[in-house]
Amino acid sequence: MATAIKKSSGSGSGKLGKFILGLLLVILIIGGSVAGTYFFFQKSGILGPALADGQVEPRPRAPVAPLPAPIFAALEPFTVTLRDERSTRILYLAITLRLVDDESRAMVTEYMPEVRDRVLRLLSVQNPTYIQTPDGREKLVQDLTQLLQRPYLPQPRGPEISAVLFTAFVVQ
Repeated sequence: MATAIKKSSGSGSGKLGKFILGLLLVILIIGGSVAGTYFFFQKSGILGPALADGQVEPRPRAPVAPLPAPIFAALEPFTVTLRDERSTRILYLAITLRLVDDESRAMVTEYMPEVRDRVLRLLSVQNPTYIQTPDGREKLVQDLTQLLQRPYLPQPRGPEISAVLFTAFVVQ
């Protein structure tokens, strides 16, 4: 009976010993892979200069040029009657021009009556249903940009417009 007790207790501690040995082996493998990965990243510099071996001199930063302030010219709102086959509609539109330089803003301001006339003539021939669609508004922006960039006589060139912005757009 004494031998039976020794055998049963010996086989139980053997299972526990194998489990602990397996657990230590798994921990050793994980630790080795973490150490190898860290060593690889440290040597390749992926971890950054603070964790890499040796002295790393900081790269000189290029001076950041300040961005120029945007140049806008707001036009007074336009109210235009639009006609289609079935009805008459009203378009209320406020436009702001984003210009490339102060010279272009001065030109738009100086020739404002002609600028407004060009815009009114273009708006009066629009189809009210079409300009309410995203494609219609985009086409209107392109047409306005091309129209307003044409030279104003006696100027040899027109203003440089980088964007036509709608600040109010209502069709009734």
